[in-house]
Amino acid sequence: MSDIQQLAEQYIAVWNETDPAARRAGIDAVFAADGRYTDPLADVTGRDALDAVIGAVQAQFAGLVFTLGPVDAHHDIARFTWELGPAGGESLVVGFDVITTGEDGLVRSVLGFLDKVPAGA
Repeated sequence: MSDIQQLAEQYIAVWNETDPAARRAGIDAVFAADGRYTDPLADVTGRDALDAVIGAVQAQFAGLVFTLGPVDAHHDIARFTWELGPAGGESLVVGFDVITTGEDGLVRSVLGFLDKVPAGA
């Protein structure tokens, strides 16, 4: 398994982690301290801000889980799709993220796109 594949899997695991302390430990292990996360609904910098965004998403979509699609990577850049829905059920949200990593292997930036969202979300 490539390092970037493993990093993408860890990234998705962080979004699925509902225990606040374990989620924060995952964020610290995956994201650079000054990492930036940007999607149509959020634009934050730093681990604390990202933790707050993930917590808010989990509250809005309680009980749903993220699944990782294929990962395509070169140099310090990776792109992958993800889905959010009930375990084993039809996805309610589908997205596409592009991440960049630093020399330390941590995520420096995430550019997120939403391809499918529920009405009123």
